[in-house]
Amino acid sequence: MFPEMKGQAVEDPPPSTASPFGLNAGDGGSQTLPTIPVTRSHLGSTSAPAPARIPTSETRCGGVLTDSEGSFSSPNHPGSYPPDSLCVWVIRVAPPHRVQIHVSSLSVEGPSPCLFDWLEVQEQMDRSSVVTRFCGNVAPATVNTNSSSVWVTFRSDGSIAGGGFTAQYRATLPGHESCSREEFLCDAGRCLLPVSVCDGHQNCRDQTDEADCSHRHKDCGGQQSGPSGSIWSPNHPGPYPHQQLCTWYISVEEGHVVTLSFRNFSMETQDVCEFDYVEVHDGANTGEGRVLGRFCGTSFPPDLTSSSPYLTVVFVADEGVADSGFNATYQAVSVLGRTCGPGQFPCSTGECLQQQWLCDGWTDCPDGADEQGCGNSTYPPFTSSCEVVEVEMCQGLSYNLTSFPNIWLSIADQGEAATLLRQYRVLMELACFEPLRRLLCGMFLPQCSARGGVLQPCRSVCSSAEQQCSQALDLFSFSWPFNCHLLPDSQDPVECSLP
Repeated sequence: MFPEMKGQAVEDPPPSTASPFGLNAGDGGSQTLPTIPVTRSHLGSTSAPAPARIPTSETRCGGVLTDSEGSFSSPNHPGSYPPDSLCVWVIRVAPPHRVQIHVSSLSVEGPSPCLFDWLEVQEQMDRSSVVTRFCGNVAPATVNTNSSSVWVTFRSDGSIAGGGFTAQYRATLPGHESCSREEFLCDAGRCLLPVSVCDGHQNCRDQTDEADCSHRHKDCGGQQSGPSGSIWSPNHPGPYPHQQLCTWYISVEEGHVVTLSFRNFSMETQDVCEFDYVEVHDGANTGEGRVLGRFCGTSFPPDLTSSSPYLTVVFVADEGVADSGFNATYQAVSVLGRTCGPGQFPCSTGECLQQQWLCDGWTDCPDGADEQGCGNSTYPPFTSSCEVVEVEMCQGLSYNLTSFPNIWLSIADQGEAATLLRQYRVLMELACFEPLRRLLCGMFLPQCSARGGVLQPCRSVCSSAEQQCSQALDLFSFSWPFNCHLLPDSQDPVECSLP
């Protein structure tokens, strides 16, 4: 049961159709297009995800909101939200008005695919619902829904909390959709963050986000490589030009990571970094890895270190106030010289794992170092018994045995997997549904390996589904939600699954 909210009992809420992958309408926000984790170490958590469960928190939050405008926030905001929270706000405005939601600040355990803590917006339509899930430290673009009834859910697990979120809503009439000052409006209602405008990717169906881009990208951004280097905002230390989007792709030699240090930093001061800011991504582009931080104002950001040889830095400036910008240097650091904290184990890549992940039967280091020399370990090997696939959608594959709990996606059992798979029924009429079905089942109900544990789908399974289905999903305004490159690039049935 959902807790009582401000005197009104909310019974029988709509079943959440959100998958851990978040089959979301693409809005150009980096946090709404999740990627597939390969191991727990990619999920950004300090402990293995526990099987999903209904929280038992006594925290009172949520409610039924019927005014034409208002605001709501996570418990204790701006302080850390409590563990095991479950908050549901039901927002209803008078038809034909529709609900508009603007999340002005966000600090929720991430990154995508938002398996642990999340903020979720679910539009209630006549015959379907549209679900969008957010997490991380970057507030998403304004959401102009197509419904006068919206459910907003905030969920936290038992560990790692953040500052939560604060959001505002208001009723808007069809045809009067709007975005925040720094955002870009397209498709008669879709809002994009500045980082998604003129980025070389068409995020809008009407393609207006990639039109008239000649005035942007003025002598900034680009590829940076080598053991060290510098990057700076245009005209630094003079005022940077208006309407800038600069992206630096930094790469160093294998066996090294990137440390970024800011030497000068002064931008438009804001309570929330929405107008002018620097955003640092842990990966080779903005769609990979987690966001290490978004920074604005005059306080120097801390030194930031990647978990791989790649780091991506984005600078955004709007048409308003301009300041002197920033200057930063980067340095390649050998992973052999890195030290992990107490209670951690270093992989050869420099990644630091939690001590409890050693000798647990699950390979977390790319070279498998965490599972070597475990003969005298006090940790029991990871074992799980196989069970017959009972979910109808996933029967008739090349395998009929699976195993739970699903550690990758934090799914407790087949019943929960079946519930999450229901959202894909809307795609069953597509000609490409069969390759998509094989990929989905391979992730949600993974093949039980004869050697113990389970197998991920091979990369070719994902690539085939993407090649055949991505255009069809565009017709539904869905963005392809999987990162195939994170799956094993093999055809060996011992290493990965070919459902």
